[in-house]
Amino acid sequence: MFVDRAKIYVKGGDGGNGMVAFRREKYVPEGGPAGGDGGKGGDVIFRVDEGLRTLMDFRYNRHFKAERGENGKSKSMDGRNGRDLVVRVPPGTAVYDAETGELIADLTRRGQEAVIARGGRGGRGNIRFKSPSNPAPRIAENGEPGEERWVVLELKLLADAGLVGLPNAGKSTLLSVVSAARPKIGDYPFTTLTPNLGVVDAGDFRSFVLADLPGLIEGAHAGAGLGHEFLRHAERTRVIVHVVDMSGPEDSDPFVSWETVNRELELYNPELARRSQIVAASKMDAPEAEDRLRRFRERLAGARPDIEVIPVSAVTRRGVQELVRKVADMLDASREEEAASAGTGAPAEAEGVVFRHREEDDEPIVVRRENGGFVVENAKVEAVVRRTQLVSHEAAVRLARILRRMGVDDALRAQGAKDGDPVRIGDHVFEFYGGDEDGTEDTDR
Repeated sequence: MFVDRAKIYVKGGDGGNGMVAFRREKYVPEGGPAGGDGGKGGDVIFRVDEGLRTLMDFRYNRHFKAERGENGKSKSMDGRNGRDLVVRVPPGTAVYDAETGELIADLTRRGQEAVIARGGRGGRGNIRFKSPSNPAPRIAENGEPGEERWVVLELKLLADAGLVGLPNAGKSTLLSVVSAARPKIGDYPFTTLTPNLGVVDAGDFRSFVLADLPGLIEGAHAGAGLGHEFLRHAERTRVIVHVVDMSGPEDSDPFVSWETVNRELELYNPELARRSQIVAASKMDAPEAEDRLRRFRERLAGARPDIEVIPVSAVTRRGVQELVRKVADMLDASREEEAASAGTGAPAEAEGVVFRHREEDDEPIVVRRENGGFVVENAKVEAVVRRTQLVSHEAAVRLARILRRMGVDDALRAQGAKDGDPVRIGDHVFEFYGGDEDGTEDTDR
């Protein structure tokens, strides 16, 4: 079974908590703070493994969690960092955020890696808060939670050229003739249910990878038939070899067949319709093929004069070598054009990791009324509260000072908050005390 799409859950490891501790050795007077930092949580990393060909493993294992960081220890010892979780994926895997549809990473090269879910930072122990004005702090931080999300994996076949066309156009037979691939061949629609790859020797020390992709019907761009399964893999190819059957029944029109497939390509992705294309007029050993080829060429010349038509027959081997050489020439021209674009500074197609992890800095502070109190919504503010270990008055005072500096008090006061009003930030509820307008009072909250 060929599996080329999967939805999985990934979570980076939570950071370990910092510790509040003090040195208590018998002969060390005034030992001071000695609480260590928590360890960083492990990342979830996707790595390309060329030994994999499908996403089958993800049908049975859908949850991937990295190890959390160890909590800080006494005697100034930091907790151990959590181990990264490396998830192996086949080359050609695109990773999308399941909620937004945003492309996170495009993994195509051997050994390529992408961090899909970052581990949380470890919390600081009280040794980090020692200062001349506070030589014995009772303050430590909680570790940050690791990133978590559902992602969609899509495997897009890596091939230089792809055979496209309606079902039973002769794509699989042609692939079996030009390469050592042995795809399933049958005289019925949708014989090819999974993509097949073959390496083609074009002579002159040139070779390329050719893909036989599942057949396509009208409405494929919307998912009809094997539409999405076909079109997803066509996106990777540099050259499209459009196989058009010249031996069909009298009521069929090869040009209409060509139009149907091209229309589906454009509706799915307009860039596909503009990609380098060549038409392989297949089954030319049939008696009526020559007349149908002549009429097809006349109509194609009026619609797309830039597309070359090469008649081929898998039975007699007519035109096969000419087609192979022409595809190799088109691939060479495509690579040269891409290299020239890169040399002139033109933007190249994005490859590798393209995702920017969510940042909190530019998010405004939102205050809204709820059940007679107020709710503060801001990712950065919530993170500060979440990291604070509210186990001592000293920690509460420090948190109050930080929130006031961040503008939370001003935002609450602007919405009409009065002393004693309940304020919820994340999972914590506080009693608002705005202090003086000059902000000098910051110890009671």
